[in-house]
Amino acid sequence: MGRKVVLAVCTLNQWALDFEGNYLRILKSIKEAKARGAAYRSGPELEITGYGCNDHFYESDTLLHSWEVLAELLKNPACNDIIVDVGMPVMHKNVTYNCRVVFLNSQILLIRPKMILCDDGNYRETRWFSAWPKHRHLEDHFLPRMIQEITKQ
Repeated sequence: MGRKVVLAVCTLNQWALDFEGNYLRILKSIKEAKARGAAYRSGPELEITGYGCNDHFYESDTLLHSWEVLAELLKNPACNDIIVDVGMPVMHKNVTYNCRVVFLNSQILLIRPKMILCDDGNYRETRWFSAWPKHRHLEDHFLPRMIQEITKQ
């Protein structure tokens, strides 16, 4: 007989560039997911920055503040003992990707860039992000020092 797994999928009211408010809403959702017995918590796309940053995605401080929020999540004991999946922009080899960052117990397990971007209707993702072109391919990513100090990775 199989085991029961509880997953938490969150839709948050995130605001563009409200890093502190977005952090607090992410943290609250993680605490609620844990309280309900979830082993895995997944939030919305670009939840750390907010989706509608538009040309602010070109600014290096938008990426920096995203890593700062991730650092706070990695350090927070409320984020232990649950797999957390957050959305944020990540620059890899001078290319910015719309990514999922998955971590557990202050360790980054995976950074997963989007492979198919949306460019219809209201969406213009290829203006700010590149699609990951390498199917079934892994690469090492050098984490910012602030993250390395927390994760020892």
